[in-house]
Amino acid sequence: MATENLSAVLYSVNDLRLENRAVPQAQKNEVLLRMDKVGICGSDVHYWVNGRIGDFVVTKPMVLGHEAAGVVHEVGEGVTHLKPGDRVAIEPGVPCRSCDYCKGGRYNLCLDIVFCATPPYDGNLARYYTHAADFCYKLPDHMTMEEGALLEPLSVAVHACRRAGVTIGQKILICGAGPIGLVCLLTAKAMGASSVIITDISESRLEVAKTLGADHTLLVGQEDAETLSKQVAGKLGQPSDVTIECSGAESSIRLAIFGTKSGGVVVLVGLGPAEIKVPIVNAAVREVDIRGIFRYANCYPTALQLVASGRVNVKPLITHRFSLEETVKAFETARTGAGGAIKVMISCSD
Repeated sequence: MATENLSAVLYSVNDLRLENRAVPQAQKNEVLLRMDKVGICGSDVHYWVNGRIGDFVVTKPMVLGHEAAGVVHEVGEGVTHLKPGDRVAIEPGVPCRSCDYCKGGRYNLCLDIVFCATPPYDGNLARYYTHAADFCYKLPDHMTMEEGALLEPLSVAVHACRRAGVTIGQKILICGAGPIGLVCLLTAKAMGASSVIITDISESRLEVAKTLGADHTLLVGQEDAETLSKQVAGKLGQPSDVTIECSGAESSIRLAIFGTKSGGVVVLVGLGPAEIKVPIVNAAVREVDIRGIFRYANCYPTALQLVASGRVNVKPLITHRFSLEETVKAFETARTGAGGAIKVMISCSD
């Protein structure tokens, strides 16, 4: 039996510590997982730097990490579809399963959802972690554990593209070439988008986007959104059918609206300031639908199949790898973007 459970625990702003915790016990319908790979998400870094995201405030020590894959170590009572040794991707949000949102299939909106590394709940950047067995997805033998961990951000992209109604032959604008923008690019292409343009303030990230299949890129600076929207239309041959905004910046959201055709759809994925100034009347009179997303629901199986089938290759997103003992260094790399960091991956195995 394992007796040590090294865990990455956030105590307060800029106070991230490695400490041994008790190995948890798998309860009914749960599995005990020996964690293998955990990716660092922007939200993890945000909690580390700011101690909060909106109304979610770190008020007690919290284990970070939610982009994860692990190996089943033990199964709890009632678990029949998994066994020790199974390699699984972990969907980090477990809803109540009984409210109207859950019963309607939109369990991401469940008011009682327990989500990894969202206060007050611990994440899974640790040696061992327990999770609801029905939110663990067995990986095929040819998929790596790193690919399993990346199903989490890929599920965000699947949800965003579904909310946008991305389909065959469409021309798509993606604002922001960070990790989420890049997985949205991969997903939109897999769903049949004929042409995708992606914007960013970083030329190096746009170069990465090109290698991942972007048809066009646009480096944005101090230009106003209406000017940039004309450049988007010039590259696509028309305004975009769908725009997926992944930065959360006010200027980028303005571009998303101006750059989308009348009758098109804008999906807001990036989270920025709580209130911003946008050309809402322009969107209203042109019947541009503005839709939000919150995490994802029923997307993990699709994300898994996209990777398993080879339609989406997430491996190039991983730029840096660290051990669990190097967690603070890994977070610093993710925060600064040193060395062109896109996705930083931590190995939890000892």
